[in-house]
Order: sequence, then C-alpha cells, then structure tokens
Amino acid sequence: MRNIKMTVQYDGSRYLGWQRLGDSDKTIQGKIEMVLSAMTGENIEVIGSGRTDAGVHAIKQVANFRTQSRMPLEAMLDYCYRYLPEDILIPDMQEVDERFHSRYNAKAKKYLYRIWNDKFHNPFYRKYTCHIPDCLDIDLMRAAARYLVGEHDYTSFTSLKSKKKSKVKKVYSIDIEMKDKMIDILFYGNGFLYNMVRIMTGTLIEVGLGKISPDSVESILRGKDRSLAGYTAPSNGLFLYDVEY
Repeated sequence: MRNIKMTVQYDGSRYLGWQRLGDSDKTIQGKIEMVLSAMTGENIEVIGSGRTDAGVHAIKQVANFRTQSRMPLEAMLDYCYRYLPEDILIPDMQEVDERFHSRYNAKAKKYLYRIWNDKFHNPFYRKYTCHIPDCLDIDLMRAAARYLVGEHDYTSFTSLKSKKKSKVKKVYSIDIEMKDKMIDILFYGNGFLYNMVRIMTGTLIEVGLGKISPDSVESILRGKDRSLAGYTAPSNGLFLYDVEY
C-alpha cells in the first residue's frame, strides 16, 4: 500500500468547505475523492491537514491518501489536472512513509486574511477579500494583535461549544501589513480552533474601527466567553496559507 502526500490549492467560493458531506459534489474532499477513486478503481479516502469552512480558500492545503495503484506520480498529477474542476488544483504529489498522516503530523499552520479597505469594493477581489468601507487604523490593530500572540485559552475566539476539548493553543505571530487599499493579516500558530482566525479577525476589525480598544483584547481573552469578542469575519477573505511538518 502506497501513501501519497499531496499539495492542494483551491478557490472555495462555490463549495461547502473541505469536509465531505452527504452531497460530496459540493465539497473539496468529495471532489478529489471521486477523481482519485475513478483513477485507481479503489474507494479512496483523502485525509486533509484540517477542515476549511464553506467559502474559505487554500493556497496550500496538505492531504494524503493510500492506494494499491502502481501508477507513476506524474501520471496521477496529469489525471487529476485533467479531471478536477478548474478551481481545484493538485500541483505536487510525493510518496511518503506509511505512517505519515497529514492532520496528526502537522506541527504548525499559517492563515492569511485579506481585507479590501476602501469606500468602494473591488469587483476583481470581491470573492477573495472582506470589504470594509470605513478606514481601519492599522496601528490600533497591531497593538491589539500583540495580546493574541502567545499560549492562551482561546475560548472567547471560537464557536466550538464542546467543553471536553482543550481551547489552549499557541499563536506564534500575527503580522498585519497594508499596501494601497489591501490589508493582509497573517496568523501563524501550532493550531487553530473552529472559526478562531475569523473571530480574531473580526475583533481586530472592530478595534481598527474604534469600536473596541486594543487593551480590552486582553480582558476578552481572560473572560473565556465568546460573546465578549468581535464578530466572525466573512469566510471569503480567508486562505489556508501554509502547513508545516
């Protein structure tokens, strides 16, 4: 049995997210599994490094699957390129150790959130940015982001309601850059909870709009209450940027 690791890139605009659902034709995982199963003649299960929500994109998702097929990797890549829809691309495949697991072996992830900060939306970026018409104060957002860096209980920044699962994560850095009207927020951490990046982004946006003071982010963290944090930013501005092993 071969274990194949692959890089996956996708525009999540028309999908219900990564995870295969009843209607697998509308999920990234479902689309890839159908193509790989047809290619190998086997019932292929694809394991992703993590789930992305409906509308979220990926510059670098990592996944793996197991197969008995002896087809060369180059032929697999060509097959996937031919039969996957144009908004899903597998640019790289590698044969890896049978113990490799794309989710369990991931050591860190980066997420990119993009904001178009102008009175008018940009028709060419509308699927890939969150449009904020009012001017955002980048310095205030950077000051607030410092409180979110480190090892914390991020209960206030997740929609996950389970009390059994630990909400402690380590965020290594949050970098905020602005070029012209585009604001890029890059989150780097050892893992992220459900909706964590989008809620942190929504909170930073509210700080940038003057609705929340930067200092109050510290008390929001300590409060461990989702209602204290800002809104959940839209999914279309979010990209899974990188996965480290």
